Amino acid sequence: MARIKPQALLLQSKKKKGPTRISVTTIILCNLLVVLIVLCLFGTYRHWSRRSSDQGESGLSTFEDTDSFVVAKNYGSDGFGDSKKYDLPGYAVIKTSKGYITVELFKDGSPEIVDRFLDLCQKGHFKGMAFSHVIKHYVIHGGNSQGLGVAEDWISKGKLHRELITSPKHEAFMLGTSKAKQGSKVFELFITTAPIPDLNDQLIVFGRVIKGEDVVQEIEEVDTDEHYQPKHNVGIIDVTLKREI
Repeated sequence: MARIKPQALLLQSKKKKGPTRISVTTIILCNLLVVLIVLCLFGTYRHWSRRSSDQGESGLSTFEDTDSFVVAKNYGSDGFGDSKKYDLPGYAVIKTSKGYITVELFKDGSPEIVDRFLDLCQKGHFKGMAFSHVIKHYVIHGGNSQGLGVAEDWISKGKLHRELITSPKHEAFMLGTSKAKQGSKVFELFITTAPIPDLNDQLIVFGRVIKGEDVVQEIEEVDTDEHYQPKHNVGIIDVTLKREI
């Protein structure tokens, strides 16, 4: 029997060896790499799905949020100058320390005043505004009116002309602002509590109370001093704008 040479025997033994074993470390590293890739893909998916959802919700909340209208900031240089009337909120819910007063805004009758009112609501102008004067059977006033002359003048005129035929603008529960203050940065609010025949000479009416008349009457009944100023703080907490009621 022929003897096998050492070199041939070495080659023959190499051919008979099984497959090369993969180390445990390599297996662990591969598994970690796969898990990392899966986590990255899942995180990317959640990020984009959440971003798409947020964009969709923000598009809706620009106009309504639980029936509330949040004033958009891209209406024009004046806030609302380039907007269409039907795009603007038609109602304001005034939250006072006595309760809620819902007002319908006269967008057609007083568009410029309504636009300014909406812009000031957006800027938080009325938050914390006190009712500085309360005149029973006449008006409640929020703002920074100086002196008592106007109030006394209104009362005297109201008594003189109480029997005159009044128009809807002269009725009780109308929302207006002072004509004399239009050139200033102050925007005063007046809510009538009785018909005022000479209303057009004093106020620009831009809304009507449609809900919360009892709250207006409750504010009207607060104790005041000789200057018609409430003895205890009563005022506006916030104003919420709505497109529909």
